[in-house]
Amino acid sequence: MEPENKTQISQFLLLGFSEETELQPIIFGVFFSMYLITVFGNLLIILAVSSDLHLHTPMYFFLSNLAFVDIYFTSTIIPKMLQSTQTQRKVITYEGCIVQVYFYLLFAGLDDFLLTVMAYDRYVAICHPLHYLVIMKPWVCGLLLLVSWIMSALFSLLHSLMVLQLSFCSDLEIHHFFSEIKWLIQLACSDPFLNNIMVYFGSVIQGSVPLTGILYSYSKISSSICGISSAKGKYKAFSTCASHLSVVSLFYCSALGVYLSSAATHSSHTSTIASVMYTAVTPMLNPFIYSLRNKDIKRALKRFFGMVTFIKEPFVLGLKDMG
Repeated sequence: MEPENKTQISQFLLLGFSEETELQPIIFGVFFSMYLITVFGNLLIILAVSSDLHLHTPMYFFLSNLAFVDIYFTSTIIPKMLQSTQTQRKVITYEGCIVQVYFYLLFAGLDDFLLTVMAYDRYVAICHPLHYLVIMKPWVCGLLLLVSWIMSALFSLLHSLMVLQLSFCSDLEIHHFFSEIKWLIQLACSDPFLNNIMVYFGSVIQGSVPLTGILYSYSKISSSICGISSAKGKYKAFSTCASHLSVVSLFYCSALGVYLSSAATHSSHTSTIASVMYTAVTPMLNPFIYSLRNKDIKRALKRFFGMVTFIKEPFVLGLKDMG
């Protein structure tokens, strides 16, 4: 089969989960609910941190940025999938596919780097508490965030530009609910050797290196906690890391599940189901993990909603008086 010129490709087909008509309303309802919970949950985290001066610390600065990234991460994938499910039109344009690849890789990389930076923040807070404010200055936090953005943007841009160099044949069906880069490489008629090398290289840099940093930070944190004499002190130190450690475990376990499902089986359905955990469930659960165990976030949210009620009541009373 002769490969078509890549400029002639106009669209791909995202086959999604199932083509059975009776399942579409259920799939739409489940993912629409998950998307709303993800957006509103992460927005509450951002509102809580921004509205409370007591939360203007490095830890909550990175947490609010993680919430921001999670909103855009899911927004890169889920709305298009919901549209396809609702309209039964599973087409995505060639340009739209490339754009989705770019932003998916960008925000997935940012998630990875932010979790690493947050692990470093916890390491400094527990292992060097007396120097914490000196080390984690505002400009240092801003620099760490900027480096995370630059690294993620460069990797996603490089991957996207390399996908643009691929030529595609007549088989343009992507057995997934979004434009996953591995599927695009598999569909290519041109030699994907360099693309595969970049995928493996990117997996090492954006996966193994941040994970190594996180594991190193927590090895030092564990040593410091073990050195604390009182049980109360150990519990207090561990509780500051518990939420972050839970999110890290959820993030990497779901990402590993996607990788293993892709490597162990050739079933596109299995890989698609595994990807749901990584792209939809994890961003949805992150706000619950951080808010349920965090008294500061709960207190900030109560104060925020109390402030909204306080402002709203005089406004309503004023309207009644005018009536």
